[in-house]
Amino acid sequence: QVQLVESGGGLVQPGGSLRLSCAASGSMFSINDMGWYRQAPGKQRELAATITRGGSTNYADSVKGRFTISRDNAKNTAYLQMSDLKPEDTGVYYCYAGAILHGGTFYTPWGQGTQVAVSE
Repeated sequence: QVQLVESGGGLVQPGGSLRLSCAASGSMFSINDMGWYRQAPGKQRELAATITRGGSTNYADSVKGRFTISRDNAKNTAYLQMSDLKPEDTGVYYCYAGAILHGGTFYTPWGQGTQVAVSE
């Protein structure tokens, strides 16, 4: 079973920075895409950023230029560096991974979610 463990959330003032981590563990052949979705209070979950195994990235318009996603394939870990944070970035951030299990089965585990709060 593949599991994802997130870390790095917290409370920060507007303009501040946070770095999220998402580490995958368990028995798998490889991981394709990794990324984060976020869910603000009272709103639907939305895509924040994704990264392919080869390093190609995709960002929501609302975070472009402020967030940077990266990954370490050797560690099966993705990172989301968030800078110039705004109150509207507040929410729970969920990482996911597109895993390929031994035998070729595709499986998409999700992290437990980490709270990001941007406030004075």
